[in-house]
Amino acid sequence: MNCDPDFSEHPAFEVRQPAEQRVPFVFNSPHSGRYYPPRFLAMSRLDAVSIRRSEDYFVDELFSGAVPLGAPMLMAHFPRAYLDVNREPYELDPRMFGERLPPYANSRSIRVAGGLGTVPRVVSEGVEIYRNRIPVAEAQSRIANIYKPYHQTLRELLAQTHREFGFAVLIDCHSMPASVRYGPEGVRPDFIVGDRFGTSASRDLSQAAIEILSGMGYLVTANKPYAGGFITEHYGRPLKGLHALQIEVNRGLYMDERTIIRKPSFPLLQDDIARFVSQLMSLPDSCFFDYSIAAE
Repeated sequence: MNCDPDFSEHPAFEVRQPAEQRVPFVFNSPHSGRYYPPRFLAMSRLDAVSIRRSEDYFVDELFSGAVPLGAPMLMAHFPRAYLDVNREPYELDPRMFGERLPPYANSRSIRVAGGLGTVPRVVSEGVEIYRNRIPVAEAQSRIANIYKPYHQTLRELLAQTHREFGFAVLIDCHSMPASVRYGPEGVRPDFIVGDRFGTSASRDLSQAAIEILSGMGYLVTANKPYAGGFITEHYGRPLKGLHALQIEVNRGLYMDERTIIRKPSFPLLQDDIARFVSQLMSLPDSCFFDYSIAAE
């Protein structure tokens, strides 16, 4: 799958396929990888727990019910602290490298300014990852050997789905810290449905996702504070029959972030997400051909 030296004996990512794809859905979990290569850990100044602060803990497990329902799931095994595929290919931070970046690198994005580029400089809360500056070749290797094959796999899954069903829906699966609050009253959402303010999916699909989760008793917000990242923006082309939604789950619902231990509520949430996914898959095709843009 790749020739990256850190993943020569462990797959960098995998696709979990149903026995038969029965629905026009593809699920993606790009930030739940939890294999930390020994060489990477030796480069880091962080301990084995702190290095995991950027991880979307157990999100691949939370959404695993999509596969027996007939949808493939692409999931990372590499950690987000090592490589972030929810970025442009070359969003790189010059502060973390020993040499000058190539001219095609985007070093001026907001995400790079925060240290969270394609090869992150920090984990959550701005904690530095590396002991020393790293070679530019290190970033280029990760991008060539993992980032590009990952996106090629995702493109192929979506293209195959589109050919077979006439349209495709990408569900990009993420988690958010329990500390996230939104609005003047400091509301803590349980889920956030992101569609890049109506540009990455049909209005009917986005609204259905919100209504299904709200009907289960969860507090759901749309697009704020997370509207979707590079993957949602890049692959969501509703006018071409390609819809992309980012789903953020509040970690406080299912785990202790300090100890990285699942709460007893984990299987209950997992079941609810499976029901949510099943209801999304049961929507009439007309929901995927409403091309109106949601008001910002």
